[in-house]
Amino acid sequence: MYRFLLTPRWWGINVFVLLAIPFCIFMGSWQLSRFESRVADHRDATEEAASQRTQTARPLAELLPVDKKTSGDQVTATGRYGKQLLVPDRKLDDSSGYYVLTLLRTDDGKALPVVRGWLPGDADPAKAPAPPTGEVTVTGSLQASETPGDNGVSAQGGLPAGQTAAISSASLVNLVPYDVYDAWVTLNRGDSGMKAVPATAAADTGLDLKAFQNLGYTGEWFVFAGFVIFMWFRLLRREVEFARDAELGLVTEEEQHAAV
Repeated sequence: MYRFLLTPRWWGINVFVLLAIPFCIFMGSWQLSRFESRVADHRDATEEAASQRTQTARPLAELLPVDKKTSGDQVTATGRYGKQLLVPDRKLDDSSGYYVLTLLRTDDGKALPVVRGWLPGDADPAKAPAPPTGEVTVTGSLQASETPGDNGVSAQGGLPAGQTAAISSASLVNLVPYDVYDAWVTLNRGDSGMKAVPATAAADTGLDLKAFQNLGYTGEWFVFAGFVIFMWFRLLRREVEFARDAELGLVTEEEQHAAV
């Protein structure tokens, strides 16, 4: 009755099943490991954030380049404020507003983007406080350069002069006449009465939508594996039934092959 399993058609089906099931299990396990990695990163980032509140600020050069470990660390830098820009469409405490971003010219000639604070409403240069003059020393949380799509950052384009959508060297290089660090700082205390902007978690370390997408993909791959097994047994059962009917003379061999 099971001689049909030796036919070329069933050899092909069996090979496909034997390859598909391990592949689905592998992909599901990989997606699960990605989710577990994000959970671990989130836990580490939470613990790191707690320790960062009491850590001593270190010079900028000691913390570059910014990575998951140094993102959010306390940093100090000295220089003179230069060009000021506004970063629109930024929320703080569920209110819409904008960042006041000022470039700090350091002794090495490069500029460090410093978010001096947040103001509510539409970006308005007239309402943004002018930066202090003379040499200043800033202390705040070090952040990695933003990219469109991270933390709601929109793509650059269509903004008025004096505004930028993302705080990154790639965006600022076209707006300022000097080199810019591939990092930025948000002050611990807002300058000139502005609200301080809290540090954000490093990219790919939070339990965001991407993390739960990994968990959803895990379930999908295991469902695919179960579906392959289900369909194999369904086809097997159907072929057995037709084989039994053929032995009893209820269907012809041609009808059996046409049905399956």
